[in-house]
Amino acid sequence: MKNMKFKFIKHFLSLRQEEGVTAIEYALLAALIAIAIIGGATLLGSDLNAFFSAIAVKITSSKP
Repeated sequence: MKNMKFKFIKHFLSLRQEEGVTAIEYALLAALIAIAIIGGATLLGSDLNAFFSAIAVKITSSKP
């Protein structure tokens, strides 16, 4: 009976450690995805701004 209690406690503690590591891994993964989205949006935003500025210049210069 005593041996069974120690096995249960050991098993319980090992599960908590694995769940904690998994949560940290998910947090790091989410942070990396957020950084990639922010970087991509910034790059795409500046490219779109340049594209629409060029169109605006062409439209403005082509008016009679």
